Amino acid sequence: MSRLLERAGVRLEAGLEGLAVSGDVDFGIAAPLAEAGSDWLAEQSAGARVVLDLEGVEQVSSAALSVLLEWARQARAADVEIRQVRLSAPLARLTRVAGLDELLPLAGEA
Repeated sequence: MSRLLERAGVRLEAGLEGLAVSGDVDFGIAAPLAEAGSDWLAEQSAGARVVLDLEGVEQVSSAALSVLLEWARQARAADVEIRQVRLSAPLARLTRVAGLDELLPLAGEA
């Protein structure tokens, strides 16, 4: 995996499957995290299929959801398919509460 961002205890890596995030995502890191992932998505070939892995995000806020939605928007713009989204248990709960679980190809549902 190649490291795209490491700051404030948050790490974003890109690998063969796609993007993987670990650490506590808050609003202080959300913008650079979203930008780094969006830049990577924009570089992918049209028709590529990727996984967004946020299983390593334990302490969550709506900032993590904002990043995820920005990546989904960028993927659509780049004609990249999000094959699967993997979420930690706390992030999955927040996603359900926000009503976003039906909009994303969540792990176990793909």
